[in-house]
Amino acid sequence: MKLRISQCFTFSILALLAVQLTAQEWVMPRTADGKPDLQGIWTNATQTPLQRPEEFGLKGFLTEAEAADQEQGWRDRIDRYSTPSDPDRAAPSDGNTQAGYNGFWIDRGTNAIKINGQYRTSIIVEPPNGRIPYLEGGRPSNDLRTQWRARPGVEPYDDPELRPLGERCLLAFGSSSGPPMLPVMYNNNYQIVQTTDHVMVLVEMVHDARIIPLNMDPHVTDLEKWMGDSVGYWEGDTLVVKTRNFHEQQSYRGSSENLLVTERFELIAQDKIKYSFTMEDPLSYQLPWTGEIAMNRRPLQEPMYEYACHEGNYAFTGIMAGARELERQAAAAK
Repeated sequence: MKLRISQCFTFSILALLAVQLTAQEWVMPRTADGKPDLQGIWTNATQTPLQRPEEFGLKGFLTEAEAADQEQGWRDRIDRYSTPSDPDRAAPSDGNTQAGYNGFWIDRGTNAIKINGQYRTSIIVEPPNGRIPYLEGGRPSNDLRTQWRARPGVEPYDDPELRPLGERCLLAFGSSSGPPMLPVMYNNNYQIVQTTDHVMVLVEMVHDARIIPLNMDPHVTDLEKWMGDSVGYWEGDTLVVKTRNFHEQQSYRGSSENLLVTERFELIAQDKIKYSFTMEDPLSYQLPWTGEIAMNRRPLQEPMYEYACHEGNYAFTGIMAGARELERQAAAAK
């Protein structure tokens, strides 16, 4: 009996030491000036949606079993999409241009966002329902492109400026370029480089480089830039970046020129950054809202292939030429 008690005590001590050693394994890497070293190549790929699906209600987290089941469902769906197409199938007739990408190109990962051991049901964490708190009427139309399209007689394909920035190879589609930097259906890769007084975030999609000065007076210029005017500072071990003065053609889901985005980069493990962002725009949202994403370090042995847009972007010429052809057909029919 004494032997069993002694063995249990020994195993308990060993287990406790193992936990302590595991907790001590990681030491915050720091640059020469003592700041957390965020440098490296990171990905924010995830299947976790921006807004929480309504069936979850106020449930912000999944159990480990629920997360495993959800991730398996995502893997199964990817496998179905990746099966070979029938070469003898008829041409599509439903007008769904989204079918231009097959499963080969889609790379959103198969993981749910996991931060501090908790699996998220949505990227948005505030407000509690995990949804964007638009003003009454839903998604706003404060952006310049929507206003252009609303003019009498203007059609969506009349001019290149009426098309999304991603189609024009000016910024990554969705909000991959940011801020906020959100995952899209592929190429969710970012490189961070630090100096004493600057941080550079390179978005591989369309090669968007955001150079962020540190410890400067906030927004000393009112110059409107792609990806906005970003200034940063360190708040303890967290890099805080505030961005405003976006280019007049850049908007997040109809946001206005008053949009302020506050980002936080916090290194919480050797291979993980907790990236959070808060969106403030009184002309678009009832109140500020916040999201959190895990940015995971890419393995060193995995190459990151160069993304090219303008070099092979014959599609845009085809898009505009197709619109002109439809106009000719309509004129001939009259």
